[in-house]
Amino acid sequence: MTYFNSREVAAIALFSGLWGVLNSIFAPIVFRMFGLPILCDMIGFAILILTVWWIRKLGAVTAVGLIATVINFVFNPGGVHFLGFTAAAVVFDITTKLIGYDRGFKNSLSATVSMLPVSALSATVAGLIIGTFFMVAPALAKWGGVLGWAGLHAVGGVIGGLIGIALVASLATRGIRRMDVKE
Repeated sequence: MTYFNSREVAAIALFSGLWGVLNSIFAPIVFRMFGLPILCDMIGFAILILTVWWIRKLGAVTAVGLIATVINFVFNPGGVHFLGFTAAAVVFDITTKLIGYDRGFKNSLSATVSMLPVSALSATVAGLIIGTFFMVAPALAKWGGVLGWAGLHAVGGVIGGLIGIALVASLATRGIRRMDVKE
């Protein structure tokens, strides 16, 4: 018996492609314009919330993060900073499993209370990794060092979390159900 069925694999592929392509095309443009790492977090954590809500299995978010990393490297070979988001996807996956998928998405309030801190935590992890290993000192100094950089990512994670929660609430309101619910 397989762990992920064909629909779940298709959803993982779609979410990975969406994150990888949007991030590799638009995030560098916004970063060059404003010097802020917020769009990459907004895209990533909105998609990770959709992934958790839709599939609800340990490993799905990690798979999305790994595949999105490969896609990002195809389009942006110099974008090694994305490895911070790969690690953040693993943190997101484990944390949402510990919270419990049904508990985390019981209603809009529980989704907000559970997913916003997870998004912020995971984005902070990404910011810490990126700031520690991939950023040059002058750019870090501009934003208050590694902790300031991690804080900027946390803000992006919160914004992405709000977008993801809004998308999940909108889909649920319109009668779109996650994969394993049959009515």
